[in-house]
Amino acid sequence: MSRYLVTGGCGFIGSHVVERLLERGDAVRVLDNFDPFYDRRTKEANLAQAFARSEACAGDFAFVEGDLREPTAVARATEGCDGIVHLAALAGVRPSIERPVDYWDVNLTGTQCLLNAALDRAKVEGRKLRFVFGSSSSVYGGNDKVPFHEDDPVLAPVSPYAATKRSGELQCSTFHHLTGVPVSCLRFFTVFGPRQRPEMAIHKFTRMIEDGQEIPMFGDGSSSRDYTFVSDIVDGVLAALDRCGNGQHPGFRIYNLGGAATTTLRELIDTIGKALGKEPRVQQLPDQPGDVPRTFADVSRAAAELDYSPKVPVAEGIPRFVEWYRDARQKGEIA
Repeated sequence: MSRYLVTGGCGFIGSHVVERLLERGDAVRVLDNFDPFYDRRTKEANLAQAFARSEACAGDFAFVEGDLREPTAVARATEGCDGIVHLAALAGVRPSIERPVDYWDVNLTGTQCLLNAALDRAKVEGRKLRFVFGSSSSVYGGNDKVPFHEDDPVLAPVSPYAATKRSGELQCSTFHHLTGVPVSCLRFFTVFGPRQRPEMAIHKFTRMIEDGQEIPMFGDGSSSRDYTFVSDIVDGVLAALDRCGNGQHPGFRIYNLGGAATTTLRELIDTIGKALGKEPRVQQLPDQPGDVPRTFADVSRAAAELDYSPKVPVAEGIPRFVEWYRDARQKGEIA
């Protein structure tokens, strides 16, 4: 049995990773500070499900409430761990434009504190921890070449959030170079599914269409995204964790994790409306600063090295999300 730390494990992607690790028999520790970016009760509901899953699986699960920048909390969280899945961050392109200093502090100072703790732990315990860093497709900026490949230049991020994610990759690369600790950086492409954060487009549009509100559509609806269902992302995270540092994996590697298909904004809105059985009312607005016209993942590297293969297309994933949304709202787990 291996023991893993998942930072941000009460959040959207993190809570799914935690449950999958518990289901396969791993011991799991979560570090989360319940950042007020969205309603605490949502994260508490995710945490309660993790404890319930642990009991059902007779698993070993522990929770540490604390901040990435707190050495004491990080030391407690990393003790005895074989690997770290680092998903905690301040998220979101638009809020990062308003709060760039906060994003830089949490996403970079926090990541460095965690890397330092991983090295300290490795020295104490005489072994190298595996380290998986949750990055973002936003690092590609307004890349004209599609699909996006890991070897494409990523020199011009268009938001502070994107800049922190690219900088985090560079931190991890430098850390590996200096210490030899194996690291995988995973560029997530617009993840959706049950527990998605409330400000993200699919959750926000679902809520507004359900309530009969007019939804904002920035641009003419032709912008497109590579939407990726959360179970596919978790498949990639666990594969990267398991192979990090073994014979198939170089010491440092970057992978795209996407759905390998694109959906326009207009198509997305129509798909959500159909799943809800309601006609969306749309307010067209100008493009937003920090937005990019498209994202599209080349997942050939992840397919070859991680056996990654996305299985849930948007047409199947949106109805699953709508079903979860209505159930969670009825239970009072979300607003």
